[in-house]
Formats: sequence, C-alpha cells, structure tokens
Amino acid sequence: MAMGTRLLLFLPWLLLLLLPSHAVTAFRFTVDDFPDEFTFGAGTAAFQYEGAVAEDGKSQSIWNTFAHSARNPNEHSGDMACDGYHKYKEDVKLIKDIGLTAYRFSISWSRLIPDGRGAINPKGLQFYNDMINELVKQGIQIHAVIYHLDLPQILEDEYGGWLSPRIVDDFTAYADVCFREFGDRVAHWTTILEPNIIAQGSYDIGIAAPGHCSYPFGRDCTVGNSSVEPYLYLHYSLLAHSSVVRLYREKYQAVQKGVVGINLYSLCIYALSDSAEDIQATERANDFLFGSILHPFLFGDYPESMKKAAGTRLPSFSSYESKLVTGAFDFVGLNHYSSIYASDNPDASKMPVRDQAADVGALFRETRDGQTVTQSSIHQAEWLILKD
Repeated sequence: MAMGTRLLLFLPWLLLLLLPSHAVTAFRFTVDDFPDEFTFGAGTAAFQYEGAVAEDGKSQSIWNTFAHSARNPNEHSGDMACDGYHKYKEDVKLIKDIGLTAYRFSISWSRLIPDGRGAINPKGLQFYNDMINELVKQGIQIHAVIYHLDLPQILEDEYGGWLSPRIVDDFTAYADVCFREFGDRVAHWTTILEPNIIAQGSYDIGIAAPGHCSYPFGRDCTVGNSSVEPYLYLHYSLLAHSSVVRLYREKYQAVQKGVVGINLYSLCIYALSDSAEDIQATERANDFLFGSILHPFLFGDYPESMKKAAGTRLPSFSSYESKLVTGAFDFVGLNHYSSIYASDNPDASKMPVRDQAADVGALFRETRDGQTVTQSSIHQAEWLILKD
C-alpha cells in the first residue's frame, strides 16, 4: 500500500475446514505453499467468545443490551457464548495443537473499565493478563483489538456513545490503559474492527448494537436517524482511531516496538456491465465501503462522491482533524467475505429522504448456487452475509 504501510491478511483455517473434502483435495494447498512470513491464525471477539456477562465486575455493553432486546434479529444472547472467560487455556492449547501461529482477540471495554472511564476492574485486568501470558507461553503471536462493537452501556446512556465527540477522549483513555498494561507483550494493535460496516449495521438499518435506525430504512425502529447517524459514527470513529494512533506513536511505539492500525469489512465489488453508469456506481460503492476510511487516511478528507451524495449530512474535518487523520495507520487489515456485482440505481437520488445506502445509488447482485439474487441496496447484500 501507499506510504510504506503493510497490509495484514488473515486466512482462517475454518475456511478450509468448511469446504467439502473433494474441494480441499482439488486445491492441494499446504502451509509450505505460502511465504514464510505468511501468518495463519484464529480470531475471536469478546462478546462472541468470553461469556461471563455479569461476572467479576464486568458491566453491561451495548451488545449485551441489544442481545436482550426485541431488535436482536436472532435469539442468541452472548451471555455464555463460548465461555472463553473460563476456558481460554484450553482454547490456547487448541490453537497451538492445530498448528496456528497467531491469535486475534478483542478486549471488552466494559470488562476492563466498567464505568467507561476511570477505575480499572482488577479482575478484568487479571483475565487479559492471564490470557496474554498463556499465549506468550505457547509462542502464539498476539493481535489485540481494542474495540469490537461492545461500548460500555453507561457511555451510550450518558452521551450517545459513538455519536458524540466526547467518545474521542474516552476511547483514547481506554486505549492508553490497554497499551500501558499489555503493550509489553502485544505488538500488533487494531483500534476498531470493521467501522465501515458498523456505520450501516448499527446506525442505518439497526441490525447490530446499539440498533439505531429510522423509517423506512430499518425494521421496528424506535431510536435513530438513518440519514445522519451513520456519518456521525464514521466521523467520530475516525477521529477516535486517529487520536489513539497518535497516542501510541508519541508515548509507546518507540519502547514497545509495535504497530497500530485498523480493520475494514471487505467485499469485492464488480460492475455488472461495461456501461458508464454501472462503472460509476461501482466506484461510488467502493468510495463508501473503503474510501470512507482510507481516503481520509491518505488525503485528510472524504471522497468527493461521498461529499456530493451526503451533502451537509456528512461532517467536515477541521484543519486540525484533517492533519490528525492523515497517515494515522501502520497497517490496514481486511476481513474479506464475498464478491458482489453493482449496477446504477437512478431512483435512489429521487428519494425524499435518503440513508447511506441510498446515497451510494447502486443495486447489488449476489450469485449463490447458480442463481442471482437482486438486492435493493448495499446494506441488504451485507445483511445476507452477516446473517450466515
């Protein structure tokens, strides 16, 4: 990538395990087919892994609240999840036995700092130290994620969480604790996981915590504004991320010798036809999915297509903020899921009220089992993938 950065790609063994036996035989890939520097690893997220939702001082996160609400699209609460809080030693051994050499996990903000700011929870601190030490003992490379969709509910209630500029200082202070307490053993830091999809899933159609949406873009909406909130979330998550990167570089990087970056949700988007309209729609889709994060990193501002489509609903960067976000990454990680085809949707611009998906102005098609399913917007294509 530009600016001498590195792109880290994780290839979960699970993908190979899920393939039919004849497909694995046809591929005939082994570890020896990959470069020596290629890392095979496993990954978990705190809400989906730890469980122990009310143990040892952990407070409620927005995921815990959402999981027990009527807006949860499935019946899974995450209260026990994989019970990793109690079984992490067994899981680390499994990682080692399988032959993986890296492990990415996320830290639960509400377990480490239950009030969102201030006092550290000793039991939460002990859990992460014990797990990290176990990984070090087994020679597993550690990749820590500071935030994966589990904001302490107390901050959501106090000022709206990621929709307020106050999140920048609180997130930076939380990251400071992570760097200080774990940075002597953790050298790979991801600030936020998939902020580009959280904007839509959490604040446009409301299928993920905290479940914000507004009619007609989401189902059974009780709180939110789908036209504005996805852009507020993007903006403040970019500023919070960049503030944390500056903190790490100024206070920790020289001593700890680590790297800090961000992780994006990834679809490969192809134009459905060679028409100029479909090609332009595909470019807009890529601008919104990737450029919403990467363009500010490289140029200190959002892509022109986003500014044109969203207008005043898209926040502007001040001169200070533009300098803060420019170059604020050592690496960019990708979670790649699928590929889709994009075509122009001229009707989107005629909508009296638009959300982020309508601003993209594209229709999406996904091929499965030899059949093509037409999607009315990018978030519906993503919903198909998220629910699998």
